[in-house]
Amino acid sequence: MIERYTLPEMGKIWQDEFKFSTWLKIEILACEARTKSGEIPEEDLESIKSKSKFEVKRILEIEETTKHDVIAFLTNVAEHVGPASRHIHFGMTSSDILDTTLSYQMKAAGELLLNRLNNLKEVLKKRAIEHKDTLCIGRSHGIHAEPTTMGLKFALWFEETKRNINRLTDAIETISVGQISGAVGTFEHLSPKVEEYVCEKLELKPAKVSTQIIQRDRHAQFMSTLAIIGSTLEKITTEIRHLQRTEVLEAEEYFSKGQKGSSAMPHKRNPIISERVSGLARILRGNSIAALENVSLWHERDISHSSVERVIIPDSCIALDYMLNLVTKLVENLIIYPENMIKNLNLTRGLISSQAVLLKLTEKGMTREDAYRLVQSSSMEVWKNKDKNLKNELLNSKEIQEYLKKEEIEEIFNTKKMLRNIDYIFDRSIYSDN
Repeated sequence: MIERYTLPEMGKIWQDEFKFSTWLKIEILACEARTKSGEIPEEDLESIKSKSKFEVKRILEIEETTKHDVIAFLTNVAEHVGPASRHIHFGMTSSDILDTTLSYQMKAAGELLLNRLNNLKEVLKKRAIEHKDTLCIGRSHGIHAEPTTMGLKFALWFEETKRNINRLTDAIETISVGQISGAVGTFEHLSPKVEEYVCEKLELKPAKVSTQIIQRDRHAQFMSTLAIIGSTLEKITTEIRHLQRTEVLEAEEYFSKGQKGSSAMPHKRNPIISERVSGLARILRGNSIAALENVSLWHERDISHSSVERVIIPDSCIALDYMLNLVTKLVENLIIYPENMIKNLNLTRGLISSQAVLLKLTEKGMTREDAYRLVQSSSMEVWKNKDKNLKNELLNSKEIQEYLKKEEIEEIFNTKKMLRNIDYIFDRSIYSDN
């Protein structure tokens, strides 16, 4: 088994040192495979393995003349290896090492992102349990609807993060392929055994059919998955931004000692992390569109995709790694204000129980149309007059009193009863997670 790189950070995967090191691994592995089949003398393989090295600076210097990165790399390696270098890159095309290396990089990057996602999942689970019964108002169209809990918000994001873990796992599997199949993928000058050997050592699978390149639908799936994950993070941070609004203030980003919110206004505490994540999510979505544009290429290969990928793939992986780290810390340290949640819950003076009243009236035999008319009429009075509340309006309505007793009306406004199935939701989500 080839020694795997230790990856302390995402950026290292996309540095020239890592890329050229992987190119060299692939070339040496191909030579090993050909030695096993008797095509390369053992002493030449030993010379290749012992002398092979490169210098990034020298490769870039040669490339100034060749205008071809792979040729520049091979020239630099040959300067160190000497005569045995004639075996290196035999029967191969540039994309054999370019695309196999890119797959290797994307797999490594994807695995780091999976670790980040799992960390976020655990933090969301912890906060969901912590705030399972923290009552707050649910909103639709930005308007108060019915009560929910802060824990359910975290649970919702937890479930979406689990789906993103599955999506990324599938995308990593799809991109984890290599090719060592020659100029147009026909193995004309190289045995398929070489491809099998190299891919096995790199923990990749051979692409069952390739041309001169690995097909870009694989990369598009990976990039689209990163964009979806970024959109989930934006979804979380958009909710936090709304909850942090001054007139709402149900949740707030942690504001550290010495932190400043505004150069002009000393009082400001802004949701800057959430806003940053929302902005970066746009980059991920834009990059995924570029990846989709790369799927269609001319014949067996052109290089219109290449220049795009040098930007979008490293940038998206690095950006998402950064975003996941930010959001995990954001959720972990998010300040929750239960007292403000109760205050906001009561702002509409009982209107959030309108559906419960409607349904109770229909249970008592009133038609839905008549029940809706009566409850809406009372509700509109509450909307218009801040001194009124829905419960009193119902208690003063002769029509409603014909169907509901005072005790029944009082019970309708019991918010705990509204949320009696929260444990059921948690049992099938948070508590059933393995």
